[in-house]
Amino acid sequence: MALADCECGYTIASPPSESNERNGDNNGVLLFTDLLETDFTRLVADDDNNKNNMAWDTTDWAPQAFNLTAQRARGKYGEMFDVGNVGFHGGGDQGQQELRLAVRSQVLDGMVPVAELDTRRLDIFWGTFRASMKISKVPGTCAAFFWYFNDTQEIDMEFLTKDFNTSNSSYPVNLVLQSREAALAGYDASTTGNFVKTYLPFDPTDDFHEYRIDYLPGRVFFYAKGVKLAEMNGPAVPSSPGHLILQHWSNGNQYWSGGPPAEDAALAVRYVKAYFNSSSTARSQQDRAARCQDPAAPNAVCEIPEVTPTNGSAADWFFTEHGNTTSTQTNSEESGSGEERGHPYRLWRCVC
Repeated sequence: MALADCECGYTIASPPSESNERNGDNNGVLLFTDLLETDFTRLVADDDNNKNNMAWDTTDWAPQAFNLTAQRARGKYGEMFDVGNVGFHGGGDQGQQELRLAVRSQVLDGMVPVAELDTRRLDIFWGTFRASMKISKVPGTCAAFFWYFNDTQEIDMEFLTKDFNTSNSSYPVNLVLQSREAALAGYDASTTGNFVKTYLPFDPTDDFHEYRIDYLPGRVFFYAKGVKLAEMNGPAVPSSPGHLILQHWSNGNQYWSGGPPAEDAALAVRYVKAYFNSSSTARSQQDRAARCQDPAAPNAVCEIPEVTPTNGSAADWFFTEHGNTTSTQTNSEESGSGEERGHPYRLWRCVC
């Protein structure tokens, strides 16, 4: 008997490889033991009159504060990451609160003021990661949702607003694996075979849309609104735990972000959902063994709802908002550890 729903984890259908997909072959089900769900429309600031006054240390997230020189940023300008550029807008276009990451138009001390928000947990290994975002219409910024371990193990979805063209409905997104090979090429992944520039079938600036990364052993899949955009595999796929990052920046590099923007620009985010396996031995083995008594019990394993092109209702589903789901799988005040590697809990392949 299951003591609580989802106590043994969360599942998705295993994405078929490109070769198997042509043959209609699927490899079963993948199970993830941990979750991190944040509905930014419902987070409450310390001060209702100041939506930027968020007690971030009580959440799963940490705004970042650091500077990059123009040389380090590889742009015309440096980048000034300021926690004041991460905040909330109470109304939003549809009356809901939304998280905003701002890029400022005014250059300060040779740097563009920009924004970054990172997960506190650093033990995020194989998993499926989703973010509901609305990209800025203002040209000259790079909006990014990515998984990161270091500069040579990184999985990116990047949106360059200067490349959007409303006149012909051209909205590219850049899908990137940063690797050792890319580092040797001056961090130009376009020369490595681990870079795809593809075009969205919708305007990413007109509304919130879900973007998704599936990071699996030896394979990475990218999606938008439930449609697969690309698959990458091979040695460039990371093999370490890491964390998730929301970032909005500009450095004047004419070949990438362009900018700075002519006016302040904001990346708006409604939610991030991550279902994954932890690299922490305590989490992946000990905690799971304690809570998962019978994987075959009804509701012990929960299927993750999927956003599709014709049905976006899964965007409103959060396991953490349902009272009977196990509470041991996520903790807003617990950061986890990226230092205790142990033996990562590998994906189950099961028939559930």
